[in-house]
Amino acid sequence: MRFMLLQNYGGVDADCAPMSEWDPEDIKAHILFQQALNQELTERGELVDAQGLAGPELARFVVSDGTAPAVITDGPFAESKELLAGYRLVDVETAERALEIAAQVSAAPGADGAPDPPADRGARGAERARPRGVTTSVGTEGLLRELAPQVLGAVVRRYGHFADAEDAVQEALLAATTAWPAQGEPDNPLGWLIRVASRRLSDQYRGDDARRRREDLAASWSLAGPDPASGRDDTLILMFMCCHPSLTPASAIPLTLRAVGGLSTREVATAFLVPEATMAQRISRAKARVKASEEPFALPSSDERAERLRSVLHVLYLIFNEGYASNSGPDLARTDLSGEAIRLARAVCAALPQEPEVTGVLALMLLTDARRPARTRVDGELVPLSEQDRTLWDRSLIAEGTALVEGALQLRQVGEYQVQAAIAALHDQSVQYADTDWTRILSLYELLEKMTGNPMVTLNRAVAAAMAHGPGAGLAVLDELGDRLGDHHRVHAVRAHLLEQAGDAGNAIIEFRAAAARTTNLREQHYLVTKAARLATESAGNQREPPPTRMS
Repeated sequence: MRFMLLQNYGGVDADCAPMSEWDPEDIKAHILFQQALNQELTERGELVDAQGLAGPELARFVVSDGTAPAVITDGPFAESKELLAGYRLVDVETAERALEIAAQVSAAPGADGAPDPPADRGARGAERARPRGVTTSVGTEGLLRELAPQVLGAVVRRYGHFADAEDAVQEALLAATTAWPAQGEPDNPLGWLIRVASRRLSDQYRGDDARRRREDLAASWSLAGPDPASGRDDTLILMFMCCHPSLTPASAIPLTLRAVGGLSTREVATAFLVPEATMAQRISRAKARVKASEEPFALPSSDERAERLRSVLHVLYLIFNEGYASNSGPDLARTDLSGEAIRLARAVCAALPQEPEVTGVLALMLLTDARRPARTRVDGELVPLSEQDRTLWDRSLIAEGTALVEGALQLRQVGEYQVQAAIAALHDQSVQYADTDWTRILSLYELLEKMTGNPMVTLNRAVAAAMAHGPGAGLAVLDELGDRLGDHHRVHAVRAHLLEQAGDAGNAIIEFRAAAARTTNLREQHYLVTKAARLATESAGNQREPPPTRMS
């Protein structure tokens, strides 16, 4: 049963000050409470979605008869609309459980920092029932994840049916998680998995009367000699299939994570904060599209490979970005996704060592991920680049990424990922934030903008221009953007920082609040709201200070 829990700041019997008037510490305590509750509900498999909403000052009332253009006004709104701050969509077994969660939400700390008496949250720790998957040792899990795409590639090559083979391989992986910890790993794990998956596929064909012709073919295959594909790695071919041009990134990413990354449907669904059934349908539709394309299981022709490789790299980098800076949810980062993207990029780089853009995307991931240990405090709070403890950065990843990008640039086939990696290397090589070579970074962003025309690159160029030539230069670049990024929260966040640097605290506060209202990542939202509150407190303090006494 699904319930939507609407969260109001204030109500019929409450007198709650707007969050803009809260102290920064109260805001922090409130958001940490919400994040902890979201994490608890996620672990129990009950959270479908959770979002914070903008205040009524950003809302609009739209009227239309369906034919004439919409008329947009400032109101009126229902009373609850004036107070609505966010919502949670939960999937629970009973209405009583939904009421229990609502009681937990209502115990959030308020403007005075003192929460209401907490509701009973049920059993904790080991007593609490949680959805569980198959448990394996770290070694077995890592090996299976590494072998999964090789097994799937071999089975697809042998039988020619992607969707059926993918299901059979998943069953073989589940069998391995049960058998190997108890009986020990076989001498040839790859061959074991291929045999089990092939056997499951043959059993499926034999049990399906509508596929009698395939049954005969499967029987003839079962008489074949040793599997000729068991010694080859078809991961790259599989990745090209998962990034088929007919698939959007929203379909290609889950399919790649499932088929090549070895993640279960539940793990992929959890990563993107959607129900498992929804993700299963998305993956199923993606597999159907690949099957309908009737593409042979082979690398694309030389004419198609360059464009298809761009799709592969794009999907891998989208996976990395979602892991490094999650678009939604309670955590700033998902290390499982960023780590999986790096592993897959290493596989592509090993298969195509002479492709400089492949090397560039791997270098970019390594150089970016090297800063991850310093991006958050112990409590998970976001730490901006200017305040990070650079002694926490992973120097081995920086050395590896720098060597990779330098080697790629020497091939003189410069691409966008190489340029981005070069920018990341300049950041990572700076011992202190003040030592950053912003002039070189600005020139690289100008080159990247000419290569891609991407408005997000223009946004980054605005930051570099401000650091190299002052906030006025950065604000001028922002004005060039116009509405190319729409109402994206990062535009408001960058403008807020530049206005703060320029000494315009009032407009900076407005922009910080606008950015916070538009981001769906709770860690980012907390950072932006706290910035606005702290700046407002400092501005109020400065206004109250008496003028200095002139000494005679």
